[in-house]
Amino acid sequence: MDDVAAVEPGVFTRDHVMSKLGSPSSTANFGNDVWYYISERTETLAFFAPEVVERQVIAVVFDEHGVVKSVDVFDKESAENVEPVDRVTPTAGSSMGVIDQLLSNLGRFNKKK
Repeated sequence: MDDVAAVEPGVFTRDHVMSKLGSPSSTANFGNDVWYYISERTETLAFFAPEVVERQVIAVVFDEHGVVKSVDVFDKESAENVEPVDRVTPTAGSSMGVIDQLLSNLGRFNKKK
């Protein structure tokens, strides 16, 4: 955490951040303006599923010149649950039933001579 506090907005560049914090866990999808440093600690008790005890995400935002614009720290309590959408994308064409598949295979088998 001391390394993160040492990253000063308006002073540090990408190279300084890389030498201080190392390579990021992830970067922004569009452009290279945000670097994310993600850490997580889990504990497992007996046969139960692992439980997240501590999580920290550090977002380092750069301006167009590669200088740190801001450093944001998020913890486990600031996280939000995201519900995945359970949909199926339709495909083009017709779907064949079991009878269609069986009948389409007729005539494909050749007798060996």
